[in-house]
Amino acid sequence: MHVPDGFLDAPASAATAVVAAGAVALSLRGARRELDEKTAPLAGLVAVFVFAAQMINFPVGAGTSGHLLGGVLAMVLVGPWTATLCLTAVLLVQALLFADGGITALGTNVTLMGVAAVWAGWAVLHVLAAALPRRIGVLPVVAGVAAWASVVTTSVVFTALFAVGGTAPVDPAAVLAAMVGWHAVIGIGEGAITALVVSAVLATRPDLVHAARSYLPERTLEIRDRSTAGAPA
Repeated sequence: MHVPDGFLDAPASAATAVVAAGAVALSLRGARRELDEKTAPLAGLVAVFVFAAQMINFPVGAGTSGHLLGGVLAMVLVGPWTATLCLTAVLLVQALLFADGGITALGTNVTLMGVAAVWAGWAVLHVLAAALPRRIGVLPVVAGVAAWASVVTTSVVFTALFAVGGTAPVDPAAVLAAMVGWHAVIGIGEGAITALVVSAVLATRPDLVHAARSYLPERTLEIRDRSTAGAPA
């Protein structure tokens, strides 16, 4: 999903850079409501995990491979605003140090993976949460479905950008069919990884999962906080 330099023309790259900069500015303000002394370290761990996971590619057939985007996983664990910041930090390091995604395409990649993936997943998560029973055990499944949807949505957004500013002489309809087709498969891996990680964290520290706050009674979170504070170091 990482877009290289020159894949989109200058106007399209500049437009996505403006979108990304605006999203980061809003996220810096929104993250203040999501982070505290307990969850701030988790945000750093989430960014490190997503960075490491994105370096691992898994085959999906016909010589094509995919990797974790991590937008929904980060959103579920630390909140959507903080997730956008985490993905932006990951993409910045990848572009500057590992040439994974171009420097001039950084705004495009942030728009796709840090904005579209995160917030599409956020929307799907909330729609499913409203339609399904309010049980904590449902959250990993909901997160997995939202993760799959976020990957497919991101591929559609990329195709729209390519149709407007793509530099390769390829029919956008063909790009759409290929991108959505392959990313529907890649999204299955994304959904499975997201569901497994969310389930593992819920099993040990549900109070640290941002999306679980609407599932757990406030009393449960307070008891968990006190028991953690009183545990020996």
